[in-house]
Amino acid sequence: MDIRFLESLLAVIDTGSIAAAARRQNLTPAAISQRIQTLEKQFRSALLTRNAHSAKPTEACLALMPRMRHLIAEAQALSDGLDAAHLTGELSIGAISTALTGMMPSALKRFAEAAPHVRLRLSPGASDGLYEAVLAGELDAAILVQPPFALPKSLKTAALRRERLVLISPEPAGDRQPEDVLTEAPYIRYDPGSWGGRMAARFIEERGLQPEIFCDLDGLEAIAILVERGIGNSLVPAWAGFRPQGLSVTEIDPDGRYGREIVFLQSSLPRRPKALDLFRKVLAETIDQSG
Repeated sequence: MDIRFLESLLAVIDTGSIAAAARRQNLTPAAISQRIQTLEKQFRSALLTRNAHSAKPTEACLALMPRMRHLIAEAQALSDGLDAAHLTGELSIGAISTALTGMMPSALKRFAEAAPHVRLRLSPGASDGLYEAVLAGELDAAILVQPPFALPKSLKTAALRRERLVLISPEPAGDRQPEDVLTEAPYIRYDPGSWGGRMAARFIEERGLQPEIFCDLDGLEAIAILVERGIGNSLVPAWAGFRPQGLSVTEIDPDGRYGREIVFLQSSLPRRPKALDLFRKVLAETIDQSG
C-alpha cells in the first residue's frame, strides 16, 4: 500500500473535495481520483461518497481513519531519520485558543531558535477534542485544561499554570459583593459543559446563586468582548495573556480553588522525545518568566 495514496485520501476528507485536495498536493484531480479508486479496490469498499462539488468519507472510511493517520505519521517519522532523538522532523501540537494567543507566541519564537530544523504543525481546538487527538496519535502533544478523569497509562501530563477564577463586569463592583454583581445583570456563562467551565459552574452552585443566563459560550476572548460591551457579567479564569482593558476585574478566588489547571498532555512513548521535551521545557520556562 502506497502511503502517498492514503495522504491523498485524507487530503480529500480534510478539504472536502477532490479538487481542493489536488490543489493542496499539487496534483491533478484525475490523479487524486485514481489514487482513491486504487485504495477502494485494495480495501474492497467504497471510501468516499461524491457529488459534483464535494466528497465525504463513508462509514467504512471513518473507521479506518485513525489507523491511516497513524501509518502516515509513522512513515513521516521514518523519513525524518532513523534516530528519533535528533532535533529534526515534525511536531504536531494542539492548543486551546487562550494558550495559542497567550503563552505560545514567545515560546514558539524561542523554540524555533533552539531547534530550527523541527517543523511545527499547530492545531487549535477545545480541550476534549485535543485530548482525543493525542490519544489517537493524531497529535504529538496538546496544551489544554486538565482532564477531569484519570488518564490511561499511554498518556501523561505536566502542569504549566494555574488560572484562578475572576469576576469580570463592565463597571466596578464597588462595595457590592460578587454574588450581588452576578445576579444584578445577565450572566454570560462560561460553558459548563467544557472542562474549564465546570469550575465556574461549581462556584455558582456552591453559593446557591441563580443568575439570569444570557448565553453559554466556550470562548473566553469572546466572553470578555461581550462583557466589555455591557451585555452582562461573567466568571472566567485569568488566562495567560488576559488583558482586562475596558473591564472591571474582581478577585473572588485568591487560593485558586476554582481555577483551571493548564497542562501539557503527551504520549508516554512519544515519537520524537528529544524535540518534544525541548518544546515542553521552552514553554514552561516562557510561562515562568512571564509570571
